[in-house]
Amino acid sequence: MRPQYFLALFIPAAVALDLAHASDLVIFFAAAVALIPAAALMGRATEEAASRAGPGIGGLLNVTFGNAPELIIALFALGKGLHEVTKASIVGSIVGNVMLVLGAAMFAGGLRAPRAEGRGYREQRFTLGMAHAQSAMLILAVFALTLPMVFELSQGRGLPKVGQTRLDLPSGSDQLSLAIAIVLIAVYCAGLLFSLRTHRQLFNPFHDEEGDEAEGWTMRRSVIVLAVAGAVVALLSEILIGSIEGAADSAGLSDFFMGAIVVAIAGNAAEHWVAVAVAWKQQMDLAMNIAIGSAAQVALFVAPVLMLCSFFVGPFPMPLVFNGYEVAAMIGGAWMTSYLVQEGRTNWFEGVKLLAAYVLVGIVFFAA
Repeated sequence: MRPQYFLALFIPAAVALDLAHASDLVIFFAAAVALIPAAALMGRATEEAASRAGPGIGGLLNVTFGNAPELIIALFALGKGLHEVTKASIVGSIVGNVMLVLGAAMFAGGLRAPRAEGRGYREQRFTLGMAHAQSAMLILAVFALTLPMVFELSQGRGLPKVGQTRLDLPSGSDQLSLAIAIVLIAVYCAGLLFSLRTHRQLFNPFHDEEGDEAEGWTMRRSVIVLAVAGAVVALLSEILIGSIEGAADSAGLSDFFMGAIVVAIAGNAAEHWVAVAVAWKQQMDLAMNIAIGSAAQVALFVAPVLMLCSFFVGPFPMPLVFNGYEVAAMIGGAWMTSYLVQEGRTNWFEGVKLLAAYVLVGIVFFAA
């Protein structure tokens, strides 16, 4: 049994605390921890269904449901009009994947990497084509997500400040954000065709080699578990978002920091664990695909889908205008990732650099 499943005890605890109207901080903590096993189970069910459905449909299932917990959490925040939390969770997921997860994977894998042939030091190698394709999609998505900011500045308007609501902002960028969202979704669909059909040999599908999981699940079991896990994630997301403002006040933290750091880590914890674990096993191709691919998927699919949903969910549309901290973090994450993967090999110190960058982002987000 995967170790994160032991945290499932927090699922009934979170529900009970919410029904008992306990402190928002306690409820938030319990719900955040409970999301880890729920998201892990949802991911496992997706992987098992994908392995049974064949490479084409299986790959589609993996990329579609890979970030489902983050999407569900963000939809609940969107429904309550918490646009700052929604956008912060998007940025937190992107930055968390390419700095925290990829950095931890490089560091852990680099400690056990074999010595390079002809060299006296250890390094890990990975498929350069796959890494370039993923990082290029991420750069494109981050570039698109910064354009509404440029539009606002060119119109003589400032960027939204931390704590500022949508009601304080002009509505001129709604149409621009809608157009950008449509283009990003089109690119995402083209990326699916590229990775699942025309160039699928570049991409490693998720594969777990744990001994007790070798037999796999039937498709029926996978679908049932996926449905149940999805319902649990939805329930916990509602509890989490319902308590986030009170928890932030009690802890002396901003909604921005809670969304970008705490919620993003909780929603991605299961995926984070897998990426570091496979890197430790010297499967760096898979770790790269999980970390960079997930970040690109959030930027290309989750963010634009949330923008489209905001026209129907919540009190008002959510333009893709991010604050200065968020834009700097996304650009920095995409740039560092592209730079570090350009040689097709890595070592533990490059992981330290990414982890240090994430710590710096966390410090600035905390002070914002």
